[in-house]
Amino acid sequence: MESDDVLWSPPADVREHSRIGRYLRWLEEHRGLTFAGYHDLWEWSVTDLDAFWTTVWEYFEVGPPVTSESEPAPAPALAERAMPGARWFPTATLNYAAQLLREAGGRSQEPPGNVAVLGRSQTRGPVDLTADELRRQVAGARAGLARLGVGPGDRVVAYLPNIPETLVAFLATASLGAVWASCAPEFGTRSVLDRFSQIDPKVLLAIDGYRYGSKPFDRTAEVAAIRRGLPGLAATVAVPYLDADGGAAALPGAVPWADLLAAEGPLQFEPVPFDHPLYVLYSSGTTGLPKPIVHGHGGILLEHMKQLAFSMDVGPGDRFFWFSTTGGMMWNLLVSGLAVGSAVVLFDGDLASPDLTTLWRLAEETETTVFGVSAPFLLACRKAGLEPAKTSDLSRIRGVGSTGAPLPPEGFRWVYEAVSSDALLNSASGGTDICSAFVGACPMLAVREGRISGRALGAKVEAFDPAGRSVVGELGELVITEPMPSMPVGFWGDTDGSRYRSAYFDEFPGVWRHGDWIAFDDDGSCVISGRSDSTLNRGGVRLGTSEFYSVVDGFDEVADSLVVHIEDQAGEGIGMGELLLFVVPVAGVEVDADLKSRIAGELRRSLSPRHVPDVIHGVPGIPKTLSGKKLEVPVKRILTGTPTDVAASRGALANPDSLDAFERLAAERATP
Repeated sequence: MESDDVLWSPPADVREHSRIGRYLRWLEEHRGLTFAGYHDLWEWSVTDLDAFWTTVWEYFEVGPPVTSESEPAPAPALAERAMPGARWFPTATLNYAAQLLREAGGRSQEPPGNVAVLGRSQTRGPVDLTADELRRQVAGARAGLARLGVGPGDRVVAYLPNIPETLVAFLATASLGAVWASCAPEFGTRSVLDRFSQIDPKVLLAIDGYRYGSKPFDRTAEVAAIRRGLPGLAATVAVPYLDADGGAAALPGAVPWADLLAAEGPLQFEPVPFDHPLYVLYSSGTTGLPKPIVHGHGGILLEHMKQLAFSMDVGPGDRFFWFSTTGGMMWNLLVSGLAVGSAVVLFDGDLASPDLTTLWRLAEETETTVFGVSAPFLLACRKAGLEPAKTSDLSRIRGVGSTGAPLPPEGFRWVYEAVSSDALLNSASGGTDICSAFVGACPMLAVREGRISGRALGAKVEAFDPAGRSVVGELGELVITEPMPSMPVGFWGDTDGSRYRSAYFDEFPGVWRHGDWIAFDDDGSCVISGRSDSTLNRGGVRLGTSEFYSVVDGFDEVADSLVVHIEDQAGEGIGMGELLLFVVPVAGVEVDADLKSRIAGELRRSLSPRHVPDVIHGVPGIPKTLSGKKLEVPVKRILTGTPTDVAASRGALANPDSLDAFERLAAERATP
């Protein structure tokens, strides 16, 4: 390790004053286990899986409240170790919402009026909830959903922003043993129905509209279309937001939010098996409809408590913030902050309005202690010359989180120079697939410039070469070679498990292939070099190519299309990179300004503003394999400087001449 690339080192008293240090003391007192350092602890956590996850259950006292020692975890922790097919805690019953609401406000040390949820928005004024208020609202929403016929296994979906009402509705749904799914209201109708229609929901919660910065967006037409597209709905609940007084009236026949909560009910929790579905998250839809990824109560609960407390050092006394919409997995991790006793800070709006100081001012106003954003946002702040610590009081921030894209060395340096010289910078990587991080920081590990600090406990992450051999010091496929409890229960509707196996286990049987390029050092730190598949990652948000094609190819003038994203390594603009759309027109049609404008407008309306390309090019053909698969990754490589014959094998193409247009464009882009 080069000493000059170490930006932060664990303090000498880290075992006394960090949450992972308290866990180490608990292990010694209750199990007689001692570890020389983090690497030894990690090695044990991925070798003796049964023992490690049993201690996580008992350390966090999962289950009903206890007065002294935690109850023994139901045995065995791991009944079947195979991947796919691992079976965790098969005899256990629990409820995710029960744990969060028990811990909300710090449990036993909760003072009267302690705030558990801080809601901030560009659409309305602040909305804060104490732990008791949160519990009362969840109890009311639970009773309201039950009146609408919601019970265990039913699906409740939300077209809602990141506001306290969304959190209340989610916890009420979970308390009933029903299944949750959500989309941010910036999603267009097609994107929402592609997701929600797969799970046949019983109840939809929706808003009338929202503000993004200073601009209002009415969503009543979109909500009406979504309702028409979900024929199995028994009810729609209207959450007034853009029009706080008349929002419910704008959605005819909907149950007003106030009516849902009107009747008081007991705060109860349906006991469910460990792997009972908690929520459905969605992939980006690269190769078809977005994959409906089912996560279970127990796996998510254990993984999030472990990750938040031991990797991110979040717990009682903290105020935890991560910028996310309700369509991203970081929202799910954020709200789990309640499970470790932290308050959570929710924000809905444009992070760059009126300027890039918005979130830093939010951190000051809410007294945030752990502050999470995307790597592109940090790079954009750096490029804009911001020095947030000089313009906002960030003295309470102990941790800064970065995800969504690799954070380059200059981003690391900027955080320590412009934000905090002593905060733990957590550059992490994981995914919707496990709803957590595989690799990231830890209070026991140094932060090195441009490097992710290490592997998360319980995550046996390795880099594989093409032959399936674990490698160190060279780039390889990011793989997981031992099961984790938060690996998906499965995909919704995938009765034989074939889609699930194909998504992760076809390349290396019995081993999870994630789709990232990663390289490890001997000390366990690593660098991720981006996706090894064709998923687009714009501004820290994954976008699926099939969503683009479903819209673009719907134009009568378009014969075919292809989209690629060129990452912005320098952090240009807001870190969105460059999104390029290539269109093959039908005979007699030109890809002129009018067609480009109409395509961009439809992408914005049907999907989201993030889906609008920076440039639309007309090309004579799209490169395809003999089986008809579009060559998105090879085209991207050509455009970023890889020789055409290296990027793609012409002999394996159905139309090899189609590469010529991309080769010419690459040459033009390379010319100063």
